[in-house]
Amino acid sequence: MNAKRPACAAPALETPAPAASQTYSYCDLQDTESASTALAEEVALAISYNGISQAVMLVTPTDLEDFIVGFSLGSGIIEDACDIYDLQLSGSGSAQYAQVTIANRAFWNLKQQRRQMAGTSGCGLCGVEAVEQALPDLKVLPGAPLPPAEWLDGLRQRIGAFQPLGQYSGAVHAAVFMNSQGQLLLGREDIGRHNALDKLIGGLIRQKIPTTGGLAIVTSRCSLELIQKVLRAGIQTLVSLSSPTGLAVQWARRHNLNLIHLPQKSAPRVYSPATENQA
Repeated sequence: MNAKRPACAAPALETPAPAASQTYSYCDLQDTESASTALAEEVALAISYNGISQAVMLVTPTDLEDFIVGFSLGSGIIEDACDIYDLQLSGSGSAQYAQVTIANRAFWNLKQQRRQMAGTSGCGLCGVEAVEQALPDLKVLPGAPLPPAEWLDGLRQRIGAFQPLGQYSGAVHAAVFMNSQGQLLLGREDIGRHNALDKLIGGLIRQKIPTTGGLAIVTSRCSLELIQKVLRAGIQTLVSLSSPTGLAVQWARRHNLNLIHLPQKSAPRVYSPATENQA
């Protein structure tokens, strides 16, 4: 990949206005006096693999290289980051383009998926047109110990350092990685909850950060798609600040993924692995 890899460093607590935001004027419904506020930006990113258009995603225009790598892996287009040979970004304003060159085996699998999609009816999952694609056969994780309880103490407040855009303008989700020592290492933000996790996974891969013994933290609703992404990335523990869906819990248990919900005002809830007292 010809994209330059960013340095791995924790963000400062005080940051300037993020580049992915702009100031817009508004007025109150009952007051014509004008004021202004910062809003998060979004762009349309068209992604093609080996010259064939695959998807158009609405994303926050930051860490796009990380997003492409994470999206490619999390969507099952590639099995390993080595399957990406080159990545070229172009475009400007609200229209961005990503030209991705992938290995022949990955491209063959992608073309087979596209053929299987033809003539099927939609199942309602973003970017998926067949039930078999929504419920893929994924590898079961080997299983890992649950993280120490103290790693989650004050976590909601601590991850704020990795949410500069969210704190400045709101309207974005975040995904953050904690390593095997309980240290917060990397965070990514996006208007899309899937996109934020894709960016985090891509960032971990591109910066060669080991994920063994670590955990991913998401601020968004925890549904099946997020479970599938961390399974494909081989991350063995997922902490969600929002409740998981029932299907997410079922898949986490079936695939040996540690799934923990961190409520705002109560103790962390371990949904997976299941205990004898859990349904």
